[in-house]
Amino acid sequence: MGNFVLSPAQKRMYDRRWGVFNHFLYFEKNYEVPEGVEPVQFHIDNWNKRVDMFDVERVARQLHEVGAGYYFITIMQGHKYTLAPNATFDRIAGTKPGEACARRDLIADLIPELAKYDIDLYLYYTGDGPYNDPVIGRRMGFRSWCVEPMETVNEAFLENWTSVMEEYAVRYGDAVKGWWIDGCYEDGFLYNQKLLAYYDRTAKKGNPNVLVAMNHGVHDDLFKWYEKEEITAGEYNDLDYIPKSNNIDGAMPHILAPIGSDAKGRFAWCGGGCRYTNEYLKEYVRKVNEAGGVVTIDIGIKDDSTYYPEQLEAIRGL
Repeated sequence: MGNFVLSPAQKRMYDRRWGVFNHFLYFEKNYEVPEGVEPVQFHIDNWNKRVDMFDVERVARQLHEVGAGYYFITIMQGHKYTLAPNATFDRIAGTKPGEACARRDLIADLIPELAKYDIDLYLYYTGDGPYNDPVIGRRMGFRSWCVEPMETVNEAFLENWTSVMEEYAVRYGDAVKGWWIDGCYEDGFLYNQKLLAYYDRTAKKGNPNVLVAMNHGVHDDLFKWYEKEEITAGEYNDLDYIPKSNNIDGAMPHILAPIGSDAKGRFAWCGGGCRYTNEYLKEYVRKVNEAGGVVTIDIGIKDDSTYYPEQLEAIRGL
């Protein structure tokens, strides 16, 4: 592995070898609004119901049983719905508590359950905010690039959006070991080092030793995007890449990819099915660990907070 000396935070993650990633998002469920029911209230009620149903003890126990060392979960993605209350979000967006940010603080409830099994918590955030909501996206300072021309990121948006992140970061403190910031694209959004620094500074207000990765998208090789990153974002669609070095310009190799499968056998994030055997994944994780990196595996989670049996068996004991 060469002479690269890991920081304490890097070593903590490396020693855990691999972990699990969950997309837990409202829009995974294409609920049909019943006739005569007000659509906005229907969506709000169903998001809060889904968050309330999340069984943190069951999730932590399943992760422990398969041997995961850490756990990622999405705070939000694209839409206004988040996993936990946030007064800053409500103030900027003009929403009431429970309308966008869930009434329940799911993250706070997860922390002690994961700690029972010494499983570290990492959080997923985005670099484009609630872009799918044309009203709240504008209020946050970023136009919806799904219904309007794409807009480059600006500091006004970042001041708003990282102030939302700051409330979470400070609330959870050092219980959060890392942040994975999606959508930090150079193309289109024109993210650069100055703009990326907003997320790094914000995350470290909660935990000065936190790991932060800025996602630049899927690439052929691992690379360090933000100059102070200590782990690579490492998004892939398949689990087959082996790092060429344990030192990516000062960042530790980190790989994130799904094992789910769609109806045609292709990769599927946050879904069921499984494209890999336990034997393959054990060998893959071993090779990445030997190269000095860690592997985060995206699996699907059901409404009753159980995982797909075929996926659990595939990741057991890696």
